[in-house]
Amino acid sequence: MSLRRARWAPSASLENLALRARLLAAVRAFFARRGVMEVEVPHLAAAPVPDTHLQSFSVPTVEGDRYLQTSPEYHLKRLLAAGSGAIYQLGRAFRRGEAGGRHNPEFTMLEWYRPGWSLERLMDEVEELLRELLGVPPGERRSYRQAVGDALGMDPFRASARELAQRAEALGLGAVEGLAKEDREGWLDWLVSRAAEPDFGRGRPLFVYDFPASQAAMAKVEEGVARRFEVYLEGVELANGYDELLDADEQRRRFLHQLEARKRRGLEPVPLDERLLEAMEAGLPSCCGVSVGFDRLVMLAAGADRLSEVVAFPWERA
Repeated sequence: MSLRRARWAPSASLENLALRARLLAAVRAFFARRGVMEVEVPHLAAAPVPDTHLQSFSVPTVEGDRYLQTSPEYHLKRLLAAGSGAIYQLGRAFRRGEAGGRHNPEFTMLEWYRPGWSLERLMDEVEELLRELLGVPPGERRSYRQAVGDALGMDPFRASARELAQRAEALGLGAVEGLAKEDREGWLDWLVSRAAEPDFGRGRPLFVYDFPASQAAMAKVEEGVARRFEVYLEGVELANGYDELLDADEQRRRFLHQLEARKRRGLEPVPLDERLLEAMEAGLPSCCGVSVGFDRLVMLAAGADRLSEVVAFPWERA
């Protein structure tokens, strides 16, 4: 390809874009057969997620800043509180600072919610979707303690920051710039991402469930573990599911804790999503929800190594 053509041409082949179109249609057919309603929620909202690991794009408007959403979660939960029943969105999401082989600042996310379902039943449905779209064999399910513990050779729930740092050094991962010696969660995340996840889901999907309570995000915490799961295939994280937290007061407490963490790390302050909290106060039904990185799913279906092979115009060509 000439340099001039490379400036305007899509990075994905037309064959991969045709595959992407077939998978988009297949996802919609999957949920139509199950009576799950497709909805559309705003890309721009008055408040972003306060999570320190997810950075939003801010957009100035005449009414003040609005934020491109990192996922449709907050709006979908407001619909659930209004009595929508089972719903999904297949659309764009945005995360600042995430670009690379498996990340693009603008990406496609599939997210759905099942009122009244257990986390185990939702895992069943995720597996059904992956088997239908990718033709994979039945998945394996392992607790976080089992999967990560076997990969690291230590109990991830009990290991100290010092022990985790020592294990990173023993595995040749070395020191991490900006990661304090006492940052236990930081060392655990680093080890899991470098020494565990690359081997997860080889040959069949791996469902990792019951995470440390410190990684609950918006999931319930029961018996000391966060009731959530992640799905991996060929070392790629595909999905993240929760037994959703229903308590508005607890959610507010977690949000405020995240805002304090943002302040400590020198990140810009952001407003809380009071509309979400009001919806939770009004009554979010018992539900489980999951998000799937659709671009990564297409990447695996195509046998590709990078998102740019299945996205028409990635960040560097947008």
